[in-house]
Amino acid sequence: MPSAFSPARTVVFRLHWALGLTAGLVLALMGLTGALMSYEEAITAFANRDRIQVSVAQDRPPLAPSALAARIEAQLPGQRVSALTLSGDPAQSAVARFARDRAGGRPSPVYADPTEGTVHGPVRLEAFFATVRDLHRWLLLPGEGKGWGRTITGACAIALLVFLGSGLYLRWPGRHRWRVWLRPNLARPGRARWWSLHAVAGTWLLPVYAVSALSGLWWSYDWYRAGATWLLTGQALPARAAERAPGGKPPDSKIPEGTSAIDTAWAEFSATRTASVATLTLPGKEAAAIRIRWYAPDSNLRNEATYDARTGAGLTDKRAADAALGPRLADNMLEVHRGRFFGAPVALLFCLAALALPGFFATGLTLYVLRRRAGRRRAPARASLPAEASVQG
Repeated sequence: MPSAFSPARTVVFRLHWALGLTAGLVLALMGLTGALMSYEEAITAFANRDRIQVSVAQDRPPLAPSALAARIEAQLPGQRVSALTLSGDPAQSAVARFARDRAGGRPSPVYADPTEGTVHGPVRLEAFFATVRDLHRWLLLPGEGKGWGRTITGACAIALLVFLGSGLYLRWPGRHRWRVWLRPNLARPGRARWWSLHAVAGTWLLPVYAVSALSGLWWSYDWYRAGATWLLTGQALPARAAERAPGGKPPDSKIPEGTSAIDTAWAEFSATRTASVATLTLPGKEAAAIRIRWYAPDSNLRNEATYDARTGAGLTDKRAADAALGPRLADNMLEVHRGRFFGAPVALLFCLAALALPGFFATGLTLYVLRRRAGRRRAPARASLPAEASVQG
């Protein structure tokens, strides 16, 4: 690593290590939690393997969604099913999620037999991963998504982009061969070894971190999300209450009693689509639409269909396979953030890159400490030079 910098490089260098000592710690924590969340579904499925599988009887077809929700609610008085996740595999349990209670809390989701409605038990590790998500998104600080935690993690995502740009600038002397750029030299002693490891690993993972930071800002700032949506789709960000009719009410005075519209919508959906997993959102009293988000077999891209909450008639049908690249990215930003949008091997690379963030913080801190020690050792020598010069004079 060069021992002397031009004034511009000195400023960039100090900015790099100043952010490393502050934002680097938060990014290390976000990396660990992000790596855990990368395989949340697989970990949760393994922990609940005894509750996921159900015995299949050929003479028992799956219950209609309204009947399934009613049977689950009958076994759990006081709780209202707000969403059902149904598998295309008849041997897998359904997952029921519930509306918030009066205290604002959300009961744990449960597994249930899709043909009988029998509740098998709550989803294990749900509370653990809820804590991991809150730690990743807003550091468990008060206010959740509206507090300081979201602002801090968003600023750290910007800091990661600054890390990438400043690190690349500091590595650009114009004389390095490709081996210096792409292969760490662990045989070098002391600080040079740690710098080589830190810099080369950062060069290899730069594209991954750039995608992670740019996609992560999607949830940090509303202005960024609106701008990115316009850039990707050419349209303004849709209103968050898109499923509500104007004025917050459906076209009629209220949704009629009963849930036949849900069953009509599900029957139409099942007859025209093949889904590996589908999540059916049961409409509340003020909702005008029933939403079904689903994944096609062997695909990580989300599709969405909506139906009229009064009649079950189809309203919209958004399929990832039919969309251009920009809208596909916008509709699947979480999968972009996790790397799954690009396939399973890239998703694994994103997970490993997230796990490497604590390593960057550790090597950066080591470089800072070693540099300070070297500076303290050189200070007495520099102080003695004027005294020696005066004696010789």
